Amino acid sequence: MAYFMRWLFAFALIAATFNPTEWNYIRWSVANFDQSLSVVVLSGLLLIVAYIIYLRATLRSIGAFGMGLVMALVAAMIWVLYDMGLLSLDNQSMNTWLGIFALSVVLGVGLSWSHVRRALSGQSDMDDIDE
Repeated sequence: MAYFMRWLFAFALIAATFNPTEWNYIRWSVANFDQSLSVVVLSGLLLIVAYIIYLRATLRSIGAFGMGLVMALVAAMIWVLYDMGLLSLDNQSMNTWLGIFALSVVLGVGLSWSHVRRALSGQSDMDDIDE
């Protein structure tokens, strides 16, 4: 359940930043930039903090190569679904949601990988003390 929650928060973070509907930070900030600059800046900084937490944890646990590998796996799964006729890529809105899903899987796996590795191998990851 904890893995699902990490992925769900990553999905919500990316979808809150941008999605094909009108309910996202990018469109809201453009529309309210003149009237509520302080709220736009505060909201943007909160999103940046959340992204830094996710990206730092992901880079430390699986690295850039691991991020690319997870993204390749998700892309291959989408390709298989497309080839089997279970998925159509004609809808641009659906493609955007697929991209949000793929990015959230990468961030969710990155944040959960240390827990998965510890469960599989019995070894814990440790942060570098020198930093």
